[in-house]
Amino acid sequence: MGDIRFEEIEFLVELLSKYPLESLRSIAKKEGLDYYKLKRIYDKYYRKYLTVSAMYNIRLIGLKSFVAFLAVSPESLLETAVKLTRNPFVRYVNPAFGFKNGLSLYLQIPHDQVELIDQMLGKYSDDFEYYEVRAYTKEKLSDEWGNWDLGYEYAILMDILKWDARTPITEISEKLGKSRPTVRYMINRLKERNILIDFVPLPDMNVSDRGVIGITKELDEEVLKRFRDYEISVGIIPGWGYFLEWFFSSKEDMGAKILEFSRYVEKILVEYFDPTFKELNDRNSRTAFQRMVKKDGSGYRSILEF
Repeated sequence: MGDIRFEEIEFLVELLSKYPLESLRSIAKKEGLDYYKLKRIYDKYYRKYLTVSAMYNIRLIGLKSFVAFLAVSPESLLETAVKLTRNPFVRYVNPAFGFKNGLSLYLQIPHDQVELIDQMLGKYSDDFEYYEVRAYTKEKLSDEWGNWDLGYEYAILMDILKWDARTPITEISEKLGKSRPTVRYMINRLKERNILIDFVPLPDMNVSDRGVIGITKELDEEVLKRFRDYEISVGIIPGWGYFLEWFFSSKEDMGAKILEFSRYVEKILVEYFDPTFKELNDRNSRTAFQRMVKKDGSGYRSILEF
């Protein structure tokens, strides 16, 4: 990690949360900051340890989120991950050990292809389990799903904004072969349809290189207060329970973390954010939507094609 200072990353995350797309000069002026000091911090960390990313409501474009866990032998981990990360519907793959030893996956699956998941995962392992996961909320979960009804160029745009939402409009227009006003219209259209929810700064695995995944039928909300100082993600497994993921550094005591978190879940697993796997995931993620969508924009390709 070298001379990485977490307080500087936190400072940059806080600023970019307020001003995700504004120029550094504009941010410095609004916050009364020294522009050159801000630029030094930005250049030191941005695109290396955090990136501003577009957040999408994938339900409106017909995608369901799943987590999956595959039993894979140690000697086959990398080979299997390489195959999986050729599939754009597999959004990330990481080594994981616990209730299932092998690989942890996050999937985005077209709602009308859910019945193909077993066949898809069966190509990589004969021992797996998976769960649908939705955002944690106390509101009633919707069972209505949209479909992809946008042109193919929107898939390319969504990839660009997901990868780095601070990509200059001029650069985006060149990649799409569209004028700058057309690109702005396309972005506004995604916002107006509530597909594009927000732009948020996301620290990457270089900051947190371990995760503890827990699955439980009951959620004690005290656990959220108990671990408020940790980066924690909570999801709902419809009709079953809850999915929890804690992120932390390998410099921390992993044994203590497992012991601590295991009291609140029924299944537990440790996920490793390895640089080699990050490279595979980044390569896959960078063009995922444009490889999911048919070139004529008529819908999604089959999850079994890859």
